[in-house]
Amino acid sequence: MRDLITRAAATALSPEGLDRDTAVRLLDLEAPEDIHLLMAEANRLRSLTLGDQIELCAIVNARSGRCGEDCAFCAQSIHHQAQIETYALLDQAAIMETAAAARSLGVTRFSIVISGKGVSPGRELNRIAQAIEAVADLGLSPCASLGLLDDESARVLKAAGLVTYHHNLETAPEFYPKICTTHSITERIETARRAKDHGFRLCCGGIFGLGESRRMRAALALALRDLQPDSVPLNVLNPIPGTPLAGAPPLSPLEILKTIAVFRLIFPRTDLRTCGGRERNLRGLQPLMFLAGANATMTGNYLTTTGRSPEEDLRDIEDLGLKIKKFSP
Repeated sequence: MRDLITRAAATALSPEGLDRDTAVRLLDLEAPEDIHLLMAEANRLRSLTLGDQIELCAIVNARSGRCGEDCAFCAQSIHHQAQIETYALLDQAAIMETAAAARSLGVTRFSIVISGKGVSPGRELNRIAQAIEAVADLGLSPCASLGLLDDESARVLKAAGLVTYHHNLETAPEFYPKICTTHSITERIETARRAKDHGFRLCCGGIFGLGESRRMRAALALALRDLQPDSVPLNVLNPIPGTPLAGAPPLSPLEILKTIAVFRLIFPRTDLRTCGGRERNLRGLQPLMFLAGANATMTGNYLTTTGRSPEEDLRDIEDLGLKIKKFSP
């Protein structure tokens, strides 16, 4: 196994990159000592290609609930019975209050996120565009997660100064129909490509622990690699009562760290961003996500669940001898 891991790490920077079979073999590692070696190689690669700076991002749940899509993991779907707070689009003052608090803690990227299949053209889109302009004026890099994207909305968002568009594939194409039936993986891929076509940075990743196999996790990674994202957010399922996946068994911390490390080998120069579910699933091993190859993380609260305090994340980064990445327009 040592030879497999060292060969895979050497292949990561080659033009062809890691292949699916090798990725699956790495994801199938079970011995803790093998996983530790894999993490060490991923950490070395992160430091070599991206340095020792950790980028922080944060989000605001700007429109909550009442979503007509049926994603099995999501508490905001009208098809499920999760008990969450629902509200229409927040006003700009509320969005900016969250953005200013995030900036004071070292966050450099701030995303406006809404529930639903997409943003309505006209007044709603224009209000979001105005908020994007205000986020940029605050000295943050503005991001948005607004569902499926059409060309006209993309032009409005680009004119407002949006830098990054976020739209996950969520899971492997072959497993996707078991997770969502109201829109297809093809629509997600088209939105990701459209975002890149309009000159946005693409933030595109997925969720682990949905019931997918390790081979499917490798398939997700390679489908993402085809899209050439600038940032790959890695989420781990946080089962929410009232959703179809409420009883899903948790992944072990070593399984999650191993997965992060394999993604680093597949994405040697791309931002790997740990996001939702890390608190519940990694527990006391959260700082090790950076030593498994992650170079970015979402801090603070998520959409319908609370996150870890930014102060704790800042402490962990400092304790590891790493640095917070500063804002660069």
